[in-house]
Amino acid sequence: MANAYSISSGVAPQGVSINDSRRVYNFGDKVAELAPQQSPFFVYLSKIAKEATDDPVFKFLEQRHQWQRRNFILKTAIGSNIAAGSDSAELDMVAAYDKYGVESATGKNAAPQYFVPGQVIRLAGKAFRVKSVENLGDGESAVYASNTAATHTGIKLTALEASGTIAAGKEGQVIGSAWAEGGTDPEGWKDELYSREGYCQIFKTAIQLFSGTALATRYRGKPDEYRRVWADKLMEHKMDIEHAMLYGIGAADESASGGPVRYTHGIVPYTSANGKNFAFTYSGSDYDDFIDAMKDFFSPESGNSGDKLVLTSRKVLAWLNKLGSDSFLKNTVGTDQYRMDVQNIKGSFGHMVTKVNTLFGNLHFVAEPLLRNQDENLAVAVDLANVKYRPLSGNGVSRDTHVVTNVQNNNVDGRKDMILTEAGLEISLPETHALMTWS
Repeated sequence: MANAYSISSGVAPQGVSINDSRRVYNFGDKVAELAPQQSPFFVYLSKIAKEATDDPVFKFLEQRHQWQRRNFILKTAIGSNIAAGSDSAELDMVAAYDKYGVESATGKNAAPQYFVPGQVIRLAGKAFRVKSVENLGDGESAVYASNTAATHTGIKLTALEASGTIAAGKEGQVIGSAWAEGGTDPEGWKDELYSREGYCQIFKTAIQLFSGTALATRYRGKPDEYRRVWADKLMEHKMDIEHAMLYGIGAADESASGGPVRYTHGIVPYTSANGKNFAFTYSGSDYDDFIDAMKDFFSPESGNSGDKLVLTSRKVLAWLNKLGSDSFLKNTVGTDQYRMDVQNIKGSFGHMVTKVNTLFGNLHFVAEPLLRNQDENLAVAVDLANVKYRPLSGNGVSRDTHVVTNVQNNNVDGRKDMILTEAGLEISLPETHALMTWS
């Protein structure tokens, strides 16, 4: 930062020096470009997933379309055969996901919301038509209890073929609808939107006060000590943001003395708690284990984009690159047939990318220097379509990364500058992100 200038049209040669007294300079779009290898997550967020928010507590909605996975489980056994054309008694049905499309953490116990009369369903290989919906539960994920109306949906079915006996626990799915000519319009249903919340965190980095004497003194090595420290502090500020985007706790203390204090969500703890989690071993995991995990991870109904940015430790990255050569995989199975398609390519933002192609989707592994020590066995797969970097900006005021010069008191013989950012990480559809652990 020996020659740092703001960009200002018509001012020669480059702009206005940051030494200008008491100015605020916006570095929001440039700070991520400083040594991008040191903060890959912040770089990708800044370049392709940046969207301002006008509230430090930002709320957003998630939609999980359920029309493509209207699956359910029979809770009331069909103890005797239902002849074709005959009706069943009321049957209790539950689903593995609630009315928002969120998979239940406690089991397959939410009330399906999508049953309407006239639908055709397939249950344990047999075809039925929904005759009537006797009870529509609230669709929340709650432990199923017999005769508790809120936790299941009760329907009556007309058998389209002899049903035979069907045990409780058998699975079924909606396979369409069928209506008579000249009939009336059917009933309807809709997806519910799920609300989440994120927080903007205030990051501040100050340069300690330099006296007028220190500013005027020429030093060995880099003669301008103030500018040397200033450059280091900008890097420090950027790395603070990178750390928070990775490890933030996602909390808000609105009653804190002196004003609310908020902490952004971080992709690692958030994914560990709400996303997919996969475990591998350096010595035992093979091609089959990896593909089995990706089959679940890239499930289309989860809202996946098909490509993932995988922030990974150097240790895991080294293991991964061995899979693309004469590694234990080839030596174990004795054929190239099971060698993973691993390619090293140059990324768009100054990173080297290890691209892994699977038949379900592509993974783009990038070394994350902060995944070290206790996290040296981690990789976090991020669906960039479902994360956003949210700097606070509203009413003509931007709190994206900027430098405030000369924040010292007016009567001080010296200078002090401050770098400030107020921003947070939005993480939506957490099931499209995954934490992978090696041991």
